[in-house]
Amino acid sequence: MRGAFGGKICMLAAVTAMLSLLSAAPAAAEKRVALVVGNSAYQNVTRLDNPRNDAALMAETLRGLGFTLIGGRAQLDLDKAAMDGVVQNFGRQVQGADVALFYYAGHGVQVAGSNYLVPVTANPTREADVDFQMVDVNLVLRQMQGSGTRLNMVILDACRNNPFGARGLRASDGGLAQMRAPEGTLISYATQPGNVAQDGNDGNSPYTKALASTIKQSGLDIFQTFNRVGLAVKRDTGGSQQPWVSSSPIDGTFYFVPPSPSPSTQVAVAPLPTEPLASTLRPDPDRIPINDINLLRELRDRLYEHNYDPEPLDSKDGMRVAISKFQEKSNMTPTGEATEGVLMRLRKADDLTPWASIVYDEDSDKWGMSWKHVSRRAAVEDALKNCGTKNCTHELSFFGKRCGAFAYAKTNSNTSWALEQSDNVEKAKDAALKACSKNSKSCRVIGAVCTDGSGRS
Repeated sequence: MRGAFGGKICMLAAVTAMLSLLSAAPAAAEKRVALVVGNSAYQNVTRLDNPRNDAALMAETLRGLGFTLIGGRAQLDLDKAAMDGVVQNFGRQVQGADVALFYYAGHGVQVAGSNYLVPVTANPTREADVDFQMVDVNLVLRQMQGSGTRLNMVILDACRNNPFGARGLRASDGGLAQMRAPEGTLISYATQPGNVAQDGNDGNSPYTKALASTIKQSGLDIFQTFNRVGLAVKRDTGGSQQPWVSSSPIDGTFYFVPPSPSPSTQVAVAPLPTEPLASTLRPDPDRIPINDINLLRELRDRLYEHNYDPEPLDSKDGMRVAISKFQEKSNMTPTGEATEGVLMRLRKADDLTPWASIVYDEDSDKWGMSWKHVSRRAAVEDALKNCGTKNCTHELSFFGKRCGAFAYAKTNSNTSWALEQSDNVEKAKDAALKACSKNSKSCRVIGAVCTDGSGRS
């Protein structure tokens, strides 16, 4: 495919004017389709000031970059029927396109591990209402799949506070759940999964303002673009907000604005193409060290969510140990080096769900337990709330179909305890009792649970 995706271009001779024409032609020939939605005027929950402005800014910016907009402009303040209609029309229009982009600003919530976009008329009173009153993000992804596009982008500036938290919905306190990107897809969140993004106080959100500015810069491939957006948002919010990207392998190099040609009257010979890779599109990712602090934080967070512990967070040794453990499991040489190859593998790894956690504070003898969470971080935070103190630093977190148990005994002379997991709750209890009984004969199981909430005691 030609266009802003990199490819081999042979030119026998060119003068400066001809090079400029050839540079502009691919972007013009490339078919780009975008659906831009902004919801602000909510009727039953908190209204938002900026999504209308954000959507209008993105629509204008994308139109200037050669995107055809569904409906010819930003789609604003849509109810459920209107949102369903434009998403379905988007699915028809992207057939045969080169690039498809979906942008949404407004309220978004995660319910039972799925992400939903909130129409302006939504008013759920129970969890069963969600599928009928909101739009599942997976519906948007399905409209893109099978369309023949080389690249799909889903951009979600929808991580504000959950407006339905007081209605008994099993949603997180705020933010969206992490999703695995389908083939040829990049998903960009305004902030990390489970975290809350700012709406902004100057007419636009920090994320959309940075995005609209960055995508107009020439010569940035898609990964450089979103990395720069993340750095800008982090800087502008004082580190309180950090955008997040989930990506599958992308075939070729995509530029919102292709690189500008170097003025020359000499013969221009195209360099040999390099093999595209999922994260940086550069060769030998296992040999390329990560020095960017933003990418290092992403690497640390992804290791944590796959139950490798780069702790303490300021410890280089902790990170090296966690990377080595991941490399061993991935059949890599356990060097402990933070490389782009390690990050690429973590980005492609399956999300681990559901999660449960048991935490314990040896000083106060307090403990807490949680289950059925979409991420390790959410499970630990809930367990800490149940513990009643952040000093519950002894942690057992487990995922999938695992179960965990906490055994404990206290006598006048000492305290003995153990946190163990296994593939069923009885085995977990037995393992915890066995480990605890090495130091005390009066151990008993005082807490046990499986990730789905079964086996609780």
